[in-house]
Amino acid sequence: MTALRDAWRGSRVRRTIRLGWLLLGLFCVGLGIVGALLPLMPTTIFLILAAGCFARSSPRLEARLLSHPRFGPTLRAWRRDGAMGRRAKGMAYGGMVIGYAVFVLTAHPTAMACIIVAVVFGGCALYIWTRPTAML
Repeated sequence: MTALRDAWRGSRVRRTIRLGWLLLGLFCVGLGIVGALLPLMPTTIFLILAAGCFARSSPRLEARLLSHPRFGPTLRAWRRDGAMGRRAKGMAYGGMVIGYAVFVLTAHPTAMACIIVAVVFGGCALYIWTRPTAML
């Protein structure tokens, strides 16, 4: 009797976890849509996260996202090779430069804050630079 009860609880927990992944994936798709409409908000990273969430919750939605004509090739390149397109890399670098300039000009940070933000952005730029370049 306890084995049956444990199995029921286990499947209930699995369903709850799958629902959580599904909701998180849908939230990431929503953020990706907003990012496609707003110039300074990223799109692809949220769709990469959504694909990962859907892989754990809904293979149908994952396949739909990966076969999307606009975003599918980028998502498949990231999943297959961890690769980014040349344009995406350039936009990421440009976004960091613009973001840093806006930060310095509007926040009037201390020298230490400028250094910390520059180091963080530099680390992000280094990570992007080390990614393979996808030929999309």
